[in-house]
Amino acid sequence: MATMASNSTNNALPPLPLYSLEPQPSLLGWLPDAYLTLILPILAYWGFSMLFHMIDELDLFPQYRLHTPAEVLKRNHVSRWEVVRDVVIQQVVQTIVGIAISWTEPDQLDGKNDFNVAVWAQRLRLSQRGVPSALAAVGLDSQGIAKNVVAEHPIVAAVLSGGKYPWLTSMTHQGPVAAFAGWEMSTAKAIYWFLIPAAQFVAAIIIVDTWQYFLHRAMHMNKYLYSTVALFSFLFIESLTDFLSTATFHSRHHRLYVPYAYGALYNHPFEGFLLDTLGTGMAYMITGMTPRQSMWFFTGSTIKTVDDHCGYALPWDPLQHLTSNNAGYHDVHHQSWGIKTNFSQPFFTFWDRLLGTVWTGGDVSLRYERARLAAERKVAAAGKDGATAAAAVTASRPIDSVLDAGKKAPYNTSSDPDATFANVQNSNPTTTSSNNSNKTRPTPPPGKATTQAISSRAQVLSDPSPAGGPTVLAEETAEEDAEKERACFNVGLASPSSAVAKRSRKTSGSGSGGGLKGLLRERVSGMR
Repeated sequence: MATMASNSTNNALPPLPLYSLEPQPSLLGWLPDAYLTLILPILAYWGFSMLFHMIDELDLFPQYRLHTPAEVLKRNHVSRWEVVRDVVIQQVVQTIVGIAISWTEPDQLDGKNDFNVAVWAQRLRLSQRGVPSALAAVGLDSQGIAKNVVAEHPIVAAVLSGGKYPWLTSMTHQGPVAAFAGWEMSTAKAIYWFLIPAAQFVAAIIIVDTWQYFLHRAMHMNKYLYSTVALFSFLFIESLTDFLSTATFHSRHHRLYVPYAYGALYNHPFEGFLLDTLGTGMAYMITGMTPRQSMWFFTGSTIKTVDDHCGYALPWDPLQHLTSNNAGYHDVHHQSWGIKTNFSQPFFTFWDRLLGTVWTGGDVSLRYERARLAAERKVAAAGKDGATAAAAVTASRPIDSVLDAGKKAPYNTSSDPDATFANVQNSNPTTTSSNNSNKTRPTPPPGKATTQAISSRAQVLSDPSPAGGPTVLAEETAEEDAEKERACFNVGLASPSSAVAKRSRKTSGSGSGGGLKGLLRERVSGMR
């Protein structure tokens, strides 16, 4: 089909070229682009995840780990098999949705690119007609200036004259017609091939960040969305028994207290559809991307999501430096004390900063150190009991974790976790015994940070599933008390175990608020 735009309204405009539309050939002759668009993010997800998994297994960069292998083994409350299963289910769902969308879209046609570039060149020519009026508004005579510069700068003179290029013509079968200037065509190509796609990508990123921030935040602010099965979600569960025993929604994702790469899309399948599939699908449709543009966008979004959950702060990873939203930022959100902060994902953090939900508790190194020590004690205890759990941890040696001279190693430098903890507690010889004791339980600074930590732990406690909530905080509470006892022993203070027991007895007899949950709620309230 050949067509030509009408040029009868204004003969000063260069005519638009002819074009012929033909079906666009697929990038891979044997696979339609629509299916390639669906396959690439899945390949990227597992390929990129396996890269980080290999780094884990070979223990290549232990100095850049956010968590030790022992923490991955002992702090997470979901098996790797369950993670893989749920990720595959989500990818099956997103593939089905993607196929359904592709069936509603028209066939992609090719052959109109030169015409579209010429349209933008024509728009540039039309916009030049406003130059004389714009200069006149500030008291300048555009025609006079054009006459003065026409000899040396004819293009500038033509622009000042309102886009008049009388010497630029081309021959057609109808005779000579106006032609575009070289700068007009170059600018039009830059707009069509680079600026418009870039604007579409920026808009899509903003849409995805906005959608995921507010939906993600709602899942933490609304108890039903956090810890209750969503409507129709039982369709994604293996059986009714499993449905009744795993009544979780977003809290399912937070069973991974120590994120790793291929757990990035570990969600309830219905949540994965709402948060990821629907969000990126809307961004694609609203911005008017082509299927080939969406290949880049969907694949890039997937890689960024995996990188945010990789568990490493690699200094040479460009994805961790392009934006402030990276593995370290998102890892705070997965901790029991930061779960109601740092909601932004996967690209930028502007919504967290605009709406005040960014973590404000300052340095978290002591909190992370406590979690490392607790996990290592569990592994050591399992080994002493003859269990094989310790063998499942990758062979990461403390000596491999040493950074540059003068910097503290991210792993313990002693084979005895208790000794290491004592070293941490007594690292400052001028600190009083009381201050040493206080260090065992890092408390956030007063004000907003305290509220964030209290709210986060209260939400963890609201998760009723056997793999979350009370179990997690019970372990953390026991570890905090054990650490306080060890610290008091090291500095010669009385053990607080009697106070803990007294508080436990008091709580256990307090009616509906008693028992384990009552004790934990008291601990959460005690953080004030």
